[in-house]
Amino acid sequence: MVKTTLVVMAAGMGSRYGGLKQIDPVGPNGEIILDYSVFDAVQAGFDRVIFVIKHEIEEDFKKITDRRYDGKIEVDYAFQDMADLPDGFTVPEGRVKPWGTGQAVLACRNLIDGPFAVINADDYYGKQTFRLIHEELIKKAEDNGKYNFCMVGFRIENTLTENGTVARGVCQTNEASMLTDIVERTKIAMNGDRIQFTENEGASWTDIPEGTVVSMNCWGFTPDMMEELKKRFPDFLEKGIKENPLKCEYFLPFVVDELLKENKAQVKVLETSEKWYGVTYKEDRKFVTDALGQKVTAGIYPEKLW
Repeated sequence: MVKTTLVVMAAGMGSRYGGLKQIDPVGPNGEIILDYSVFDAVQAGFDRVIFVIKHEIEEDFKKITDRRYDGKIEVDYAFQDMADLPDGFTVPEGRVKPWGTGQAVLACRNLIDGPFAVINADDYYGKQTFRLIHEELIKKAEDNGKYNFCMVGFRIENTLTENGTVARGVCQTNEASMLTDIVERTKIAMNGDRIQFTENEGASWTDIPEGTVVSMNCWGFTPDMMEELKKRFPDFLEKGIKENPLKCEYFLPFVVDELLKENKAQVKVLETSEKWYGVTYKEDRKFVTDALGQKVTAGIYPEKLW
């Protein structure tokens, strides 16, 4: 039987949110968003979870996760360290920003030996999302000389917050629901009744049609992805450190897009009707708390998850 792993990216300290948002209670009995993701992953059939965290938050993070998930699912930890760089590279003076989602996943390189999914710790994805991706991960891969990856795609209108801009990977697919292109838009917002993004700090805005599929960093990979992340990291650093040493980021979707353009991978897009909930901003917390409370009342979740 195929053993599946869920990789949870939880190293971010929540700079816009103003605290360690990954462990901020939002459920009726002190549950955090991560509790719902792990609960849904266990129900979907995942065997193991790897939390990618920083050493600085290890003690606080483990106080919660060890107590909640012991005996429910196998748990491992990986650490995203800014100094975890290939030979020949050092952290630029003055840099405090992590290297991005690509390096976060790469931190698990010595723990991954089978198919795995990747999610953010501070996003609520919904039950359907985990069922879709787990079913795809355990399917027999098509033997076509390419990496067979997948992702869960959300409708853009289901992923916005009223409290500011969000970053999303805007996707294009073909008739077979295969990903053909993904572009990271870092500032998307609802302006009136229009969904728009800006690339110049609001000087101009471009429409995104309702129904557009976007990535919420919910990916499904084979172990081949680890080799590609490792192989491509030095080239990214070589260019990024020269152009933007303090802020350049090794985004996971960028690597996926490169593999698509090189015809080395195919990515099946599994569309979900789930609505995203997250705490991008401190003001989002009440909205998330209310939404999860309604799901408990409706019987979608038990009042006490664990």
